[in-house]
Amino acid sequence: MAKTVNTSKTASDYDESKVQTLSSLAHIRLRTGMYIGRRGDGSNPDDGVYVLLKEIIDNGVDEFIMGFGTTIEVQVKDGSVKVRDYGRGIPLGKLVECVSMINTGAKYNNDVFQFSVGLNGVGTKAVNALAKHFRVVSFRDGEFAEAVFEYGIIKTNRRAKLPPLKSEADAHKYANGTFVEFTPDEEIFPNYQFNMEFIEKRIQNYAYLNAGLTINFNGKHYHSEKGLYDLLSSEIGGPPAALPASGKGASSKGDDEMPTTDSLYPIGYYKGATHKTIPDEKSGEGAENKNDVGQIEFAFTHTNNYGEQYFSFVNGQYTSDGGSHLAAFKEGFLKGIQAYFKKDFRSEDVREGCIAAVAVKLKNPVFESQTKNKLGNTDIRSWIVAETKAATEDWLHKNTDAAKKMEQKIEANETLRTELNAVKKEAREQAKKIALKIPKLKDCKFHLDDGKHGEGTMIFLTEGDSATGSMVGCRDVMKQAIFSLRGKVENMYGKKRAAIYKNDELYNMMMALGIENDISGLRYDKIVIATDADYDGFHIRNLLLTFFLSYFEELVTSGRVFILETPLFRVRTKKETRYCYSEKERDADAKALGASCEVTRFKGLGEISPKEFGQFIGEDIRLVPVAVSQLKGVPQVLSFYMGKNTPERRTYIMKNLLEDAG
Repeated sequence: MAKTVNTSKTASDYDESKVQTLSSLAHIRLRTGMYIGRRGDGSNPDDGVYVLLKEIIDNGVDEFIMGFGTTIEVQVKDGSVKVRDYGRGIPLGKLVECVSMINTGAKYNNDVFQFSVGLNGVGTKAVNALAKHFRVVSFRDGEFAEAVFEYGIIKTNRRAKLPPLKSEADAHKYANGTFVEFTPDEEIFPNYQFNMEFIEKRIQNYAYLNAGLTINFNGKHYHSEKGLYDLLSSEIGGPPAALPASGKGASSKGDDEMPTTDSLYPIGYYKGATHKTIPDEKSGEGAENKNDVGQIEFAFTHTNNYGEQYFSFVNGQYTSDGGSHLAAFKEGFLKGIQAYFKKDFRSEDVREGCIAAVAVKLKNPVFESQTKNKLGNTDIRSWIVAETKAATEDWLHKNTDAAKKMEQKIEANETLRTELNAVKKEAREQAKKIALKIPKLKDCKFHLDDGKHGEGTMIFLTEGDSATGSMVGCRDVMKQAIFSLRGKVENMYGKKRAAIYKNDELYNMMMALGIENDISGLRYDKIVIATDADYDGFHIRNLLLTFFLSYFEELVTSGRVFILETPLFRVRTKKETRYCYSEKERDADAKALGASCEVTRFKGLGEISPKEFGQFIGEDIRLVPVAVSQLKGVPQVLSFYMGKNTPERRTYIMKNLLEDAG
């Protein structure tokens, strides 16, 4: 017999009095994730405090794009931010509305802002709502308006004429533009700290994407005259060669240009003229947006590295997940190469070892999320493919020596692919004999390609069966997988990709991750290295990072690889238990709990019981992202730490490691 549920009380509780209408800023504070994505504490470049900073800088960049103001000043100090641009300034009579009322602004007007990232009218309002202190001042033609808010609530508001200018310093101080200062609310972002390296990287990208713009960040100046050419040159190493004066579709120099240090041929560069989309008569694509304006800029080269690497941007926004513009560029790039060489090269052979930067400017960008990591516009494909194809083919005609080196690289990739396929076949047949399932993998139910269910999925790469045993009993079986390593994996530095297939453990790990062909098949949102906090654990960590950086560099550069932080000590009494991640924390907690407390040093993850371990991989999990500031530094680092045992390395080990052990 079915159980009867009395719903009368529930129904009576839900009446008109329960229906609420929130103010714009109250809704942002209540549903923060809708507006800025993750909150975080500043330890990840995607954390909310950096989104707040970006939204304010974006306004100054938008002004520069429209031809107003060539300098933006940014200061980040003691957890607070100050940004001053020299654009047109927010209209004085609408200052309060523009920073506090959602869907209020000029970015809906294409005559005022043509290529803006912040088209939703939310950015500055979100910063205001999520700041414990927010001050904005707008300067326009001898007048100013100022408003101060706390937690999104206005405290003061005034408008007046500027004092008479007495010096050039006054003229600069009161020049047209907007000044914003804010301090994030610690209730929303507890224990946040700004990582200056993350900010510096973002500022560098702003400069590269807006040639001619100068950004002063904490006293340092960032400026680029060559745009994406400078970005790519900076990433792969070597001094950038001079570019000719830009015109419509300006290309880089011809055969006399010297290649950069790590590229196989001089960097190819193209910047197109403003493009108006035209509806496709057959498909009708672009019919609704036939007045959209678009522009593409890209730079490319090949290196001897494995895999492919792309830096893609839309209206100055870094699209870490790519999108329709990147897919269209890849298609056009392949077609241009095929047309020039008159050969039907396969896409994987062309893309292997390729590194490129792609930036488009669109009048009406459509992003697939509020944080704008992936572009969704479908109507831009045809013109990006056509323009990229023509520009690539033209560059190859003008750079014949570089074209020969590119062809040699592609043909070498073909040869390696053929050889690799033979090794793959043998490895797969061998794997079938071992087991139908991947050995040492305890999988989870959902994976990265399962849409929303795949978000937050992770695989732990653990050291030995004891650590695995501690984690298996407490993991989230829906989203957390475990791959157990036998111990120290093989050092893969300097070895060909075929070597993976001759190493059962690394082969099985690669198959577990789903990255055999490329990282588009990655099965997990995060790859988490979980090793002991001792010398052996650190060595295994370095061996794994060497593996990823040697063959699957994009996993690291796209922010997929993390280090799991677990406590080093447990300090407890009969009434209370505390876990400490450093000796400083241990000493402080031992003092707080008194002389009767028991202090335990965890020598390995296997010593932490499953009951205890659950809290360290649950909601309070501590993950340290593995980041690479510049690709050009990777080979030198790997060579020093994982290469031949040079005198320099032996000296370093004697000085740093052996002294620590003593």
